[in-house]
Amino acid sequence: MARKNVLIMGAAGRDFHNFNVYFRDNEDYNVVAFTATQIPNIDGRVYPAELAGKLYPNGIKIYEESELEKLIKELDVHEVVFSYSDVPFNYVMTKASIVNAAGVSFRLLGGEETMIKSTKPVVAVLAVRTGCGKSQTSRKIVRLLREAGKKVVAIRHPMPYGDLVKQKVQRFATLEDLKTHECTIEEIEEYEPHIALGGVIYAGVDYEAILREAEKEADVILWDGGNNDMSFYKADVTFTVVDPHRPGHEMMYYPGNTTLRMADAVVVNKIDSADADKILEVINNSKSVNPTATIIEGASPLTVDNPSVIKGKRVLVVEDGPTLTHGEMKYGAGTVAAQKLGASEIVDPRPYTVKSITETYEKYPNIGVLLPAMGYGEQQMKDLEETINKVDCDSVVIGTPIDLGRILNINKPNTRVKYELQEIGDITVESVLKDKGIL
Repeated sequence: MARKNVLIMGAAGRDFHNFNVYFRDNEDYNVVAFTATQIPNIDGRVYPAELAGKLYPNGIKIYEESELEKLIKELDVHEVVFSYSDVPFNYVMTKASIVNAAGVSFRLLGGEETMIKSTKPVVAVLAVRTGCGKSQTSRKIVRLLREAGKKVVAIRHPMPYGDLVKQKVQRFATLEDLKTHECTIEEIEEYEPHIALGGVIYAGVDYEAILREAEKEADVILWDGGNNDMSFYKADVTFTVVDPHRPGHEMMYYPGNTTLRMADAVVVNKIDSADADKILEVINNSKSVNPTATIIEGASPLTVDNPSVIKGKRVLVVEDGPTLTHGEMKYGAGTVAAQKLGASEIVDPRPYTVKSITETYEKYPNIGVLLPAMGYGEQQMKDLEETINKVDCDSVVIGTPIDLGRILNINKPNTRVKYELQEIGDITVESVLKDKGIL
C-alpha cells in the first residue's frame, strides 16, 4: 500500500512531539510538511533529518500556515493533523472546515497515541488556558515532594525556537545553563523558577529521549505543561488549573477542555482577586464535565520587592507575553500590584513601541495599555528593551515569572511582582498527592 501523505499543523511544540511518537517510524504515513503559526520565525525552517529518522533523509520543511490550502493541493496531502493548543473551539473547527473543503481528512491525535509511559511516577500539571497559574502549582508540588525526601525532575512543554538538533535534549540546573542554551525570555520564564528552587528541569524536542535522561536522576517526574496542552506522558495524577478571571474559557478552548476532563484534581486559582459568581461558574463548569475530580481552591497572593517604586508613580506594567497575546488576559500580576499599591497611572506603551513589539500590538490589538514581555529571539528581546526604555514613565512594574531587570538593561527604577499558590481549606495539593500515593 502507498503511504498516506500527512501535513501536521503546529507551532514548534506539540507538532514535533506528535511526529516523533506517532509518525516518525510509521511506514503507513509520509509526513510531507509542517505548517507553523503563533511563534515568530518558525516557518521557512526544516525539521532536521537528524531528528526526523530514517524515513526522512532530507528532513521535513516547515511552511507558514497561511499556505495550508495551497500545500494540500501541491503536496497531494491525504490527511491534516492539527497539533497546537490554546485556541477556541470555533478556531479549530474553522481549520477543520478549510481542510475538509479541500477534500481531505482532519485529525486530532489523542492521549493513547501520544503519551509516553515512564518508569517513574509522573505528576502532570496542566491548565485550561495560558496564564491560569500553572507554574506556581508546579512549584508547590516540587517543594512538597522535595520536603518528603524525593528527587523531583521537571520536564517542560517544548519551546524549541533555535537549533532543533542542539535542542533535542536540554537540561537546566544552573542559571549558566540558560546562557549556554541561548534561551529566550519565554524559555527563561519557565526554567528559571525551577532552578531558583535548586531543581533540575528538562526540555527540548525529542520527549522520549528527554524522559529517559530525566528518569536517570529522578524519583518523581513532574510534567510542567504549557499552552493548555495535554501531557506528553502518562500521568499517575493530573492537576488542571482553571482561571475565574476568564470564566467559561474552560468550556470553549482546545485542548483546555480536554485537560479539564482528564484532571484528578482541579485547582481553582486566583480566588483572592476574582468575583464570587465567576469562581462559582468555573467550579460548576468543572463539576459538570468532570464530576469525580477533587476541587482545590487557591489564591495567588502577591509580593513586591520594592513597593515604593509603585506608590504614587506613573508606571509601565510589563506582563507575561503569551498570557496577554493568545492567552487573551486583560491584566496580570503586575496590574493587580499597581492597583493595590496605588500607582498614579498605568502608562500606555503603544506610542513608544518599536519593530516586533509594534507588530505584536498590530496582531493582538486588544492587549491595551500593558506591555507583553515578548522575547522569542534575540532581536525581539532587543526590541522589548528599547520599548521599555523609550516609555515616558517613572518606573517599571515587572509582572513576569522572571526578573527582566536581570536580562534587559532597563533605564528606570523597576520592581518585580512575585506570586505563589496558597490553598484555601483542607483540600490541598498535598492531600491529593497523599491520596494518590505519590507522597
